[in-house]
Amino acid sequence: MVLTDGEITLRPIKLRDQRAWREVNRRNRDWLRPWEATIPPPPPGLVPPHRPTYRQMVRHLRAEAHAGRMLPFVVEYQGRLVGQLTVAGITWGSMCSGHIGYWVDQEVAGRGVIPTAVALAVDHCFRSVGLHRIEVCIRPENSPSRRVVEKLGFREEGIRPRYLHIDGAWRDHAVYALTAEEVPEGLLGRWRRENPSRPGTAPGTPPQIK
Repeated sequence: MVLTDGEITLRPIKLRDQRAWREVNRRNRDWLRPWEATIPPPPPGLVPPHRPTYRQMVRHLRAEAHAGRMLPFVVEYQGRLVGQLTVAGITWGSMCSGHIGYWVDQEVAGRGVIPTAVALAVDHCFRSVGLHRIEVCIRPENSPSRRVVEKLGFREEGIRPRYLHIDGAWRDHAVYALTAEEVPEGLLGRWRRENPSRPGTAPGTPPQIK
């Protein structure tokens, strides 16, 4: 599944993305480190787990996608890999929910790339996958990431104390959420109307799904 809106594309992550992914990740180490998930120390007597290699990460993401629990994408801008977006924790039954995480190259931050990518992913989840609710959980100190979801109209629902292990410690996270009923016209359509100068196509041009 490839989702495209003008210059911005979401597509499944691939093993052959390794070189481009590593290059972007390396250049953005200092930019990304404060917000990246880390592995907590194990109980006494157990060996600490190793951080997965790129190939191990992709294989895990593919396995989770095959099981229906995840949608792992890379973000492309003007044909170049600039980040990653993952819909994870997909739950079915009476919940039909998932949560989105993302990161982006600092060189293109602030250009509307990630808000457009999130809007593409949310519309796909609501309209094609059949989810009802999407969450984004963000450290309160991460102002740029919070601005992404606030621009898109996600509701802030509160704080989850010590929710995820980030940058070496258990960190509080602000919870933002959106349900399908809140965007009957589609999140991308609303984002386009409110931000006509963002990167992408002219208003009224539908996104492409391949």
